[in-house]
Amino acid sequence: MLEKFGDKAVAQKILEKIKEEAKGMEELRFMHVCGTHEDTVTRSGIRSLLPENVKIMSGPGCPVCITPVEDIVKMMEIMKVAREEREEIILTTFGDMYRIPTPIGSFADLKSQGYDVRIVYSIYDSYKIAKENPDKLVVHFSPGFETTAAPTAGMLESIVEEGLENFKIYSVHRLTPPAVEALLNAGTVFHGLIDPGHVSTIIGVKGWAYLTEKFGIPQVVAGFEPVDVLLGILILIRLVKRGEAKIINEYNRVVKWEGNVKAQELIWKYFEVKDAKWRALGVIPRSGLELKKEWKELEIRTYYNPEVPKLPDLEKGCLCGAVLRGLALPTQCQHFGKTCTPRHPVGPCMVSYEGTCHIFYKYGALM
Repeated sequence: MLEKFGDKAVAQKILEKIKEEAKGMEELRFMHVCGTHEDTVTRSGIRSLLPENVKIMSGPGCPVCITPVEDIVKMMEIMKVAREEREEIILTTFGDMYRIPTPIGSFADLKSQGYDVRIVYSIYDSYKIAKENPDKLVVHFSPGFETTAAPTAGMLESIVEEGLENFKIYSVHRLTPPAVEALLNAGTVFHGLIDPGHVSTIIGVKGWAYLTEKFGIPQVVAGFEPVDVLLGILILIRLVKRGEAKIINEYNRVVKWEGNVKAQELIWKYFEVKDAKWRALGVIPRSGLELKKEWKELEIRTYYNPEVPKLPDLEKGCLCGAVLRGLALPTQCQHFGKTCTPRHPVGPCMVSYEGTCHIFYKYGALM
């Protein structure tokens, strides 16, 4: 079944339909908010195949890229304060978060200073480390959108049931639809939205529907194969052409209208919504998840919460903020591919495998 979604002949037929439908229309700008979608678009060369009047914009689809500098620095300071108080912390986080730069270094730099920082594939790996080291405090620095917040909540459920006391998290989870809403409120112009399939498996089609109701913008929930993305673009073109503000579920083989209700219940059992900062985007209303008061013993900042100075989000000249807003492509940045590479990143969008700059560099999208 899945073979057809990567079939070149099928993709070519859809491209022909796209060109036919878009002919004579004014410029159409469609935004996605997903690193995996950007990977598909860039790896498959979709931008170069589309008619000139159809543009694909990359929005804030990389959770690691938008994690605030202050939170990374605060976690580093927590490690230092804990050591001063003779408590050694094992810090776990994901591989791309490990190397995200800040003005005072990264978690990788912290490890080089002798602190116990470990890369994990999932929060479950952190849980196992805590079980294996009952005499040490394990803290998982936990970024991610709804897709990652769900397993975090599920893991917390197990930890509470077991009474595991040496495991804490530092939550920097964020919610995706409010970020899109913030861009629209700020005047970012796009004519349709390609919704991320994995986030939508959790929040459902209904989690996005209010954006169409409020802003009159068509949306399509799309999967991650080239044919999925092309179908999403074709659907949006047709909706715009007909003047229809609808939300269509192209990824119905996985995503349901109501989403994963059990996952939602777990998220809302442990987390509550708050205003939250996004790196290079500022504070976005009701876009962050923090642990509820009754679960504060699971949050490391309940025990250590050092003050950190206000720090710049980005190095001078870095265009990550514009890239995350869909206002620029990586190739427009003076640093891209020169002073900024995956080995020596200037900004966060070059570090994470979901970052648009990293994806452009990976696939040689230098033009």
